[in-house]
Amino acid sequence: MAIDALRRALIFVVLCLTQVLVFNHIHLFGYATVLLYVYFVVMFPRNYPRWAILLWSFFLGLAVDMFSSTPGMAAASLTLTGFLQPYLLELFLPREAPENMKSALSTLGFTKFLTLAAILVFVQCLLFFTIESFSFFNWLQWLLNVIGSTVLTVILLMALESVRK
Repeated sequence: MAIDALRRALIFVVLCLTQVLVFNHIHLFGYATVLLYVYFVVMFPRNYPRWAILLWSFFLGLAVDMFSSTPGMAAASLTLTGFLQPYLLELFLPREAPENMKSALSTLGFTKFLTLAAILVFVQCLLFFTIESFSFFNWLQWLLNVIGSTVLTVILLMALESVRK
C-alpha cells in the first residue's frame, strides 16, 4: 500500500510539473491546450476508495491551479472528473472482472479504454473551459477550446498509455 501511494505521488508530481512547465505554454492554433493531468484520474483502479479519488483529484487540480493562475478551475473540473470516474469505469468493465482491475489499455482493450478516456477528458475540458469563459458570449471560441483540447489530450493520453506497461 505504501509503495502504491509513493508511486501515485510521483506520478502526481510529474504530471503537475509537466502540465505547468510545458503544456500550459502550448496552445495549438490558439485553441487546443493539452490538459494531460486528467490522465491521473483515468488511471485509478476499480477498487480504489472513492473518497481517495476525490482527494487526489482535488489536490492535483489545486496544485495545477496554484502554478497556472487559474483560481479553482482545474480543481473543480478535475474533482468532478474524479467523482465520475468510478461510475464510468464500472460501465466498461466486464461483470466478472476482478476487484483490483486497473484502468489501462492492456486490461480494457483499445475501444473501451479510448471511450472511457474520451468521456472523462471531455467532461474535464467542458467544465474547465466553461468556468474559464464564464459565459457563452463567444460560444464558437468556447466550442473550439473544448473540442480541440479534448482531441489533443486524448491523442496524447493514448500515446502515453501505449508506451506504459
